Amino acid sequence: MYLSQNTIKTLEAKLKTLDSLRPIPSAILNKIREQFQIEMTYNSNAIEGNVLTLKETFWVIKEGLTIKEKPLKDHLEAKNHKEALDFLYELIDKDKKNTISEHLIKELHHLVVQDSQKNIAGRYRDGDVYISGSDHKPPSHLEVPIKMRELLNWLNKNKRKHHIIEIAALFHHRFVNIHPFWDGNGRTARLIMNVLILGAGYPLGIILKNDRKRYYRVLQLADKEEYKPICEFIAQAVIRSLNIYLKILKPSKSKNKQYISLKELSKKSSYSHTYLRKLATQGKLEAFKEGRNWLSSEEAVENYMESIKNS
Repeated sequence: MYLSQNTIKTLEAKLKTLDSLRPIPSAILNKIREQFQIEMTYNSNAIEGNVLTLKETFWVIKEGLTIKEKPLKDHLEAKNHKEALDFLYELIDKDKKNTISEHLIKELHHLVVQDSQKNIAGRYRDGDVYISGSDHKPPSHLEVPIKMRELLNWLNKNKRKHHIIEIAALFHHRFVNIHPFWDGNGRTARLIMNVLILGAGYPLGIILKNDRKRYYRVLQLADKEEYKPICEFIAQAVIRSLNIYLKILKPSKSKNKQYISLKELSKKSSYSHTYLRKLATQGKLEAFKEGRNWLSSEEAVENYMESIKNS
């Protein structure tokens, strides 16, 4: 078990609350999904170097606009990623327990790069690669089909042995380590990871561009078999999405439960801004990010203090 009991408790309590609000009216659900699609498309592409802003991503996807002086490739990536997310939601709506297969992985990769890099879409790489800035060397292209089958066998054997968010995080790490495609591996990994997350009833886990350095750091730690950081990192992304859903569907009237910046929260508690941020990044304090800022609540601080007393 790599997730802390506090993180698991938070995930399951919030999912239970979200489940109690289902079925969500279709008009509201579609609006939330649209918001998440644009946000994930922007962040997932930006992590890989796409230079469209969040607002420009919205214009490209929803209005079909062309952004002056921005690369055509970046426009195509935005449209393709949104199409891949549409396909993902369609899959989950039909069958929440959708089985991850090589066919599904290749299909999602094809959708992600179908217009920007047609020649490699949905095809495993036929040559060897090196990942700049990493000590990890992906396996030879000759081993890729074998490694991918091994990965899916691992998933089937371990799916019930871990919390689903742990499985999603561990699968993500193993996938990017294989690096099965010439390009688009990160975007595909984040989509495939969400097949597991959405299938368990959670909303999309979105890795933010502003967390890119931390994201790469927890992946590197996982290379050294330190899996707790990446599991907590993915869990916090999912908790952030749960909070957004619940904030929309069940807005709190209690000031004690309202989310505020950690800087503001530090004035209302005995903890400094720096210490609260440390607790948030470690998953010990219920919090989520909006842009570059962490948000939490007085209730979350009280819950943390209570957990210390009981430990």
